[in-house]
Order: sequence, then C-alpha cells, then structure tokens
Amino acid sequence: MTTANGGPLAGRRALVTGGSRGIGAEIVRRLAFDGAAVAFTYGSSVADADKVVVDVSRGGGLALPIRADSADAGQIASAVDETVTRLGGLDILVNNAGVASFGAVESVPLDEFDRLVAVNVRGVFVAIQCAVPHLGDGGRIINIGSINAERVPSPGLSVYSMTKAAVAGLTRGLARELGPRGITINNVQPGPIATDMNPEHGEFAEAATQLIAVGHYGHTSDVAGVVSYLAGPDASYITGANWNVDGGFTA
Repeated sequence: MTTANGGPLAGRRALVTGGSRGIGAEIVRRLAFDGAAVAFTYGSSVADADKVVVDVSRGGGLALPIRADSADAGQIASAVDETVTRLGGLDILVNNAGVASFGAVESVPLDEFDRLVAVNVRGVFVAIQCAVPHLGDGGRIINIGSINAERVPSPGLSVYSMTKAAVAGLTRGLARELGPRGITINNVQPGPIATDMNPEHGEFAEAATQLIAVGHYGHTSDVAGVVSYLAGPDASYITGANWNVDGGFTA
C-alpha cells in the first residue's frame, strides 16, 4: 500500500456522508490513506468525528468533519458547499449515511418509515444532486447500499430493504444520465459486516453466519477497499453496477 503522500487518489477531493463510525469511518481512513483529502459528515458524536480526524492525521492525511443531518436537505447542501470551499473542489462523493429500523409491517410507525426514506433515499438523491455540478470528467459517486436490496433473509426488514433497493435503482438510472459527462456511479452492497451496531457474535450473528459462503462476518476494511478501488483510476469503465461485498451471502 501507499501512504497519504501519494497513492492512487492523490490530489482528489472526497466527501463521505456518515463518516464518523463503522463502515463510514473506515472509508474515510482508506480514502485518506490512498491520498485523497476527505471531508465527512457526522450526526451528533463530536468525539467519534474527532477520533477519525486524529487517525487520519497520524497517517499524514487530511480529514475535515462537517456536522450535518442526512435527513435535512439544507444541511446536506451546506455540507457539499463547505467541502468544495474548503477542499477547493470535489471529485468523489460517497453516500454512506443510513439508518435502519426493523419491525412487522403493521407495527411500523409512519414517522419511522418517513425517516428511513428521508435518510436512505432522499438524502442520497440530494447529496448527488448537489454534488454533480462540481464533479467534472472523472468524477466518482459511490453509494453504500445493502445486500438486503437483493436478499431478505428474515421478517421485519421490508421497509429497510425497500430503501436500499431504491438506491440500487437510482444508481442504474444515473449511470445512463451521468456517463456522457464522464462521471461514474456505483452501488456497494455490504452483507454482514462486523461493527458496533452489527456485532459478529450473538444469536443474530450465528444465524446470519450460516448463510455466508466463507463462514464468517466481513470487516469494515473489506468495504472500504472496494470503495477506494471504485474511486480510483482503474475503475473508470465501471458504472451502474451493484457490487456485493457479502462473503457469498447471495451466492
């Protein structure tokens, strides 16, 4: 691997939504390690955001935290504007921010339904809409969806799965629209990935592991590596694709 002083993303400017913890934080670290200057949004935890900044700084990279609620279109627009102003432009957008809620269809409150759609679908669209005018030839958009867009292994996932399926559809549609402008857009769909919110041990994990071809949960670095590749120069002919990072969960 290269360091933040060089690397395949040297000179590139990125914005990662929801980048203060879990998969998002690892994406920020990886993009910075591969040479990009990275801005990232976070919701409420200043401590988590500060930790990411420190981690990136220790590696010689640049990470810029921006507080923004991905359910608020105005805050998303402001985050894009601040990124462009402070980094001098924008080359890569990673839509990682997302929320999850599970329950039987008759028990899902409409306000919870609305929040899932607001963050997981509307927020993704708004971020893209605001970023596209700043992305030139060679621009990259990478959405973080979910394998649940393709496989729903248990009850209670219907609304969450719906939002992630919408992201997959949006990605395919925008590939046609943005391709002539030299901008690629792809959708990374993680399967069971070990995070604080989705631990690799416990009753749920034991059941999920039985469906994974390689027999174990993935790590946040597995997703971040794919994102960095799609953001880099070797992926210029890949667009409109849904990449499953799931250890064979859908095999």
